[in-house]
Amino acid sequence: MKARARSQERRAEILRAALEVIAERGYRGASLGAVAERVGLTQQGLLHYFPTKEALLVAVLEERDQWDTAAAAARSPDTWRLELLASLVEYNAMRSGVVQTFSALLGESVTEDHPARDFFTGRYDQVRAHMTDVLRAEFGEELAGGLTPEQAAPLLTAVMDGLQYQWLLDPEAVDMPAAFRDFLTLLGPRR
Repeated sequence: MKARARSQERRAEILRAALEVIAERGYRGASLGAVAERVGLTQQGLLHYFPTKEALLVAVLEERDQWDTAAAAARSPDTWRLELLASLVEYNAMRSGVVQTFSALLGESVTEDHPARDFFTGRYDQVRAHMTDVLRAEFGEELAGGLTPEQAAPLLTAVMDGLQYQWLLDPEAVDMPAAFRDFLTLLGPRR
């Protein structure tokens, strides 16, 4: 039992180190050796936890999504609403390293044969479907301007991700949580 707990702790340390290294160097520039060194392991020791660089990448991405989901669930266990998304944006503004890693991987994943491409493709399918549900719960079948929730969902997702890039590039000029709340007012009155 104690060995299992220690193994889980070490795995979490490796994921945090991988987040940092990827944020600094991007996925292609990150090496297993650099991640291993950051947590005091040999590269062979790291391979015990993650047999390939791709396996480590997928674990980093899944962990990031779990942090977001857990943070959101802690704020509202019943249903996601636009207000909860605004809270998630505020939460992201407190963890620039995680946002930077996610953004770097997202940008790199559009290239052919990138190991995160399938993850992000599937993730965006899920996110658009989820945003459609959130928008429908808030506005019904039609938003201001006549858009359906299905039409507005990719736009909402693009605003969230685009604000992250702008904030990372110039955090003094872009107040990500405030800008997201401003965007929500553009969507019109909610039910």
